[in-house]
Amino acid sequence: MNNIVISGSGLYTPPDAISNDELVAAFNQYVDNYNDENKAAIDAGQLQPLAHSSSEFIVKASGIKSRYVLNKSGILDPEVMTPRIAERSNDKPSVMVEMAMHAADQALRAAGRDPQDVDLVICAASNMQRPYPAMAVELQHFIGASGFAFDMNVACSSATFAIASAAALLASGQAKTALLVNPEICSGHLNFRDRDSHFIFGDACTALVLERAETACAVEQWQICGEKLVTQFSNNIRNNFGFLNRAAPQQQFDVDKLFVQEGRKVFKEVVPLVSELISAELERQGLQADRLWLHQANINMNQFIARKVLGRDATPEEAPVILDEYANTSSAGSIIAFHKHRAGLAPGAVGVICSFGAGYSAGCITVKKR
Repeated sequence: MNNIVISGSGLYTPPDAISNDELVAAFNQYVDNYNDENKAAIDAGQLQPLAHSSSEFIVKASGIKSRYVLNKSGILDPEVMTPRIAERSNDKPSVMVEMAMHAADQALRAAGRDPQDVDLVICAASNMQRPYPAMAVELQHFIGASGFAFDMNVACSSATFAIASAAALLASGQAKTALLVNPEICSGHLNFRDRDSHFIFGDACTALVLERAETACAVEQWQICGEKLVTQFSNNIRNNFGFLNRAAPQQQFDVDKLFVQEGRKVFKEVVPLVSELISAELERQGLQADRLWLHQANINMNQFIARKVLGRDATPEEAPVILDEYANTSSAGSIIAFHKHRAGLAPGAVGVICSFGAGYSAGCITVKKR
């Protein structure tokens, strides 16, 4: 893949931000309401009371201080606690595609490309707002791209798996210019009534342009040196929402139809998996990383992984963190880090774009600045 480069990146950030304090205030009001409404059952030992959350708990557990969302009012309403996003008519761009159009415009301008230059579109995200037609085909239509388009879902690893897929299609000659987008509406599949996870996710969309080095005209280009993908089945991160839920109406709205995880097990099993993946890939290529753009799920995971890879504590520049501002944006997280924290690196600098999450899945993309 040494003749394939990333020639542009883009980021769409929703206008609404929610601080930890705001989120905690809404959650704690919900808890008080629940405990009051169920006081008799709680006093009788039939139900356990719910416990308050706190901003301090959130920062210590995750490093998250804020997050951007498509709709703030619904999330912060203790009687609602979910984003309110209206459906659109079929002749209008869907919500995910509208997000992707904003990010794609930035990425294409950075690459010096017009939408008409694009002949491959991949929409890669942890949840699609519908099964079909593919979000990527809709995006292809609305921006005026040619060629072919498809959706893919490898949860939080969707972006790196999409990079590897696009690079292979470009190398084979099936496409000349690829646009990859990661529209993540994570607030839509988060249980804001769950103390252990109500703070984890935010919304965002990222975009990358990939093309052959010999035709790229961007001022800044990142050569793809190699990629390594791995999956390993686990139930420790799961979301059971799907079209078959309506066929089992008695469980249709159970909590497992939203994001659920066994956080301690995930940490214990994923950290060594990812650390070894990155280290082995760098060793195979005889490279040393100047920058680690890691999946942004938990600051403790990222610090541990960076320490294992580098053999020491990483500086904030070497392993940049964006989850304090954006929270976990699933597949978009590592690309946000790449987009916002690559300035100043000299030609020849080596970086790793790495994602990891449900599946388990992990993707490691090594790049070098041209």
